Amino acid sequence: MPVKQLTIFLENQAGRLAEVAKILKDGNINLQGFSTTEARDYGILRLVVSDTEKARQMLKDAGFTTHVAEVICFAVQDRPGELFNILEILAAQKINIDYIYVIAGTRLVISVDDIAKAVDVLEKKGIQLC
Repeated sequence: MPVKQLTIFLENQAGRLAEVAKILKDGNINLQGFSTTEARDYGILRLVVSDTEKARQMLKDAGFTTHVAEVICFAVQDRPGELFNILEILAAQKINIDYIYVIAGTRLVISVDDIAKAVDVLEKKGIQLC
């Protein structure tokens, strides 16, 4: 089943990430996982949180540019070859991965070009979605 991911565009300035963390803390929103990427003048922060809409609204009210998207989160075993197994399943169905990151140790989040198809094939292969 897809989960909601919150993307925040940040100026590449000291303290901006701390501002986001404070907003989440003040809103009693649990940060379940995140990924950051950066360019010279800005960063992209992707979050999986306990209340996506509340977080989005609070961040928007604070002047942050946000975007909500559906992604897939699934559990993997902590053993060699586990990532390959998932990637092989998706590649065999010609499902393209836009990006991937790890949250909470053994849970992966991926963005793909066809969520419904990816969910279907992963569930049929016994992959535990979260």
